Amino acid sequence: MNTTDHASWIGKSKSINDALRPEQAQLLFATIGQDRTIENGSTLPALWHWVYFQEVSQIDQLGRDGHASKGEFLPPIDLPRRMWAGGRLDYQRHAKIGERLTKISTIKDIKNKTGKTGQLCFVTVRHEYFDQEDKLVFSEEHDIVYREDPQDKTTTAAPIVPPENATATEVITPSSILLFRYSALTFNSHRIHYDREYCIDVEGYPGLIFHGPLTATLLAEFAGRQNPDKQIKTFSFRATAPLFDTEPFAIKTDGRNTYWAETSNGGLAMKAEIVFD
Repeated sequence: MNTTDHASWIGKSKSINDALRPEQAQLLFATIGQDRTIENGSTLPALWHWVYFQEVSQIDQLGRDGHASKGEFLPPIDLPRRMWAGGRLDYQRHAKIGERLTKISTIKDIKNKTGKTGQLCFVTVRHEYFDQEDKLVFSEEHDIVYREDPQDKTTTAAPIVPPENATATEVITPSSILLFRYSALTFNSHRIHYDREYCIDVEGYPGLIFHGPLTATLLAEFAGRQNPDKQIKTFSFRATAPLFDTEPFAIKTDGRNTYWAETSNGGLAMKAEIVFD
């Protein structure tokens, strides 16, 4: 496989409309343990749009991992494992509960690389969200990485050293129930989040994988508690190691613009840079 195999997919786009219903946001509050009420006209918290604009695929159109089969919108990359590698968001303004938005998704780039674990393919998709007057509300770039199956399931990568001098820390205790609820809210049937046997036997992980976008959402919520009078203007993040449902992990900040999640052994799992208005 080489880059030119899928070059024709760059520029491919699709759109979907959705109303930002308060019920979905209310369910996410309950999922992450916040006893709050949200209603029409309230500001949708940063990154919460991920529980809207669901991709609907028939169950017989799903691949081995539970994702929609490749070759429809996303290119037919011949690598079996898929992960959310990171993303960048830029808010012109924050959407309001009750609004109806149009999401236009476009494949921006496809790159092939070779890493320590074998062949990799990175696909970048740009999402733009427009209001009913066709004004851009916010935009997002989503990095997806495709990987080979593990050749040796007993080896693990050396942890990446996280930033130092954290000024605030919170501990997150994952559970299979939390992962199930977030999967249901996002209509995400990726088996790494609920099928423990698949995680261990096929993908070589020690447990269920904590959703990357959920980690990012928790970092955004944490940042909001550190800056209660501000709104997020830009949010960029990169996942560097998986988190699992088998043990707690920490989210931290340096008191400025850097926020991160650490694995239970102190390695960097995700790093985010956040700029506020």
